[in-house]
Amino acid sequence: MFERIESLRTYTDVDGQRVGLLRPDVDSEAESVRDQREAGTQACFIAEGSEYLHHWFGHDRPEVIERLCVFCRTGSDGSMAAFWIDDAGGQRIVHLGSGSGSLLSCVLAEAPVDFLRLLAIGYGEICWNEEFDRTPAAAENGSLDEIHGDFQNWVRDEFDVTIPETASEIVRHPAEMDDAVSEDDFHCWLSASASAE
Repeated sequence: MFERIESLRTYTDVDGQRVGLLRPDVDSEAESVRDQREAGTQACFIAEGSEYLHHWFGHDRPEVIERLCVFCRTGSDGSMAAFWIDDAGGQRIVHLGSGSGSLLSCVLAEAPVDFLRLLAIGYGEICWNEEFDRTPAAAENGSLDEIHGDFQNWVRDEFDVTIPETASEIVRHPAEMDDAVSEDDFHCWLSASASAE
């Protein structure tokens, strides 16, 4: 994905840091996703790593922080996607809701290609799990003139995969921060980490 962003030059600089975008016509400074909805999913790829995770967790315990690496902003509310090393040593992509908007905190994708498939579906943002059972057109309450077809075609052709109609086909157990119980592995790990403090 980062090679594609570089080759298409779909990036901008924000405060001296390079931010990769899915489309060249997406304005990272636009006031709302709806202002640029025809461009498809808003996702900003940024090599943030673990630098600011202590704010999200409210602590900087290395046994927790070092198992995550943020690489993408998933919503204008500040929600993030990160690589997470699970208890078995596997790598998965998880969502860290902003808390002030999205509360979604779960495994988004079991593999990087599934994360790309999720982005290719075409939701305005992938931080709102209440839309995951609906197609992007239904979630937006109307048909969309254009969803980033070039990105969808690239994902299909590059990885020989299909693009699902809804996010629920990829995100199996959407969980929110305040859920008491969840089948989601990441949510359970977060709960265990919080209780271990």
